[in-house]
Amino acid sequence: MLVAKIFVCLKPNVLDPQGKAVCNSLQQLGYTNVIEARVSKYIELTFDSDNEESTWKETDKICQELLANPNTEHYWFTLENKEESQS
Repeated sequence: MLVAKIFVCLKPNVLDPQGKAVCNSLQQLGYTNVIEARVSKYIELTFDSDNEESTWKETDKICQELLANPNTEHYWFTLENKEESQS
């Protein structure tokens, strides 16, 4: 089995009000060295497959069609064997 570890982030030029709120809260809590926060999504998908090439293609298609908005977000992912990702 393979696990896709997917990161979906806003593009740098897209405003991130949630990240701004996190940054403001951190500064109010005394973390004054924090100057910016960006909030992103992390998703894990487990596949019943050991074929890395087909799983990579399927994961990429899932990201393009469902998980990331190409107008405002970019994504990247890694594939790992299920046994390795649990250690």
